[in-house]
Amino acid sequence: MGSKTPSWFDQRGTYNSAGNDHDEMLTAKVGHGSGSKMVEVKAAASAGFGKAKAAATVGAHKVKSGTSIGIKWVKNQYQKRVSK
Repeated sequence: MGSKTPSWFDQRGTYNSAGNDHDEMLTAKVGHGSGSKMVEVKAAASAGFGKAKAAATVGAHKVKSGTSIGIKWVKNQYQKRVSK
């Protein structure tokens, strides 16, 4: 226990302080001040969202109609069995 190596806690503290500097450098590189790139990204994401929403709506309608047809088929099969 008398070793001179840094403890886990000491290593963690050093990592966090270095990590904050790294985060600040990344923020400076990204350039949060320039809005034109962000506008383009938001427009692309919005278009993608619209397509995904349309596909989900079509899929939901297919599931609903398929379930309805399946329930009617089961009811018909039950009625055939009961009426015999």
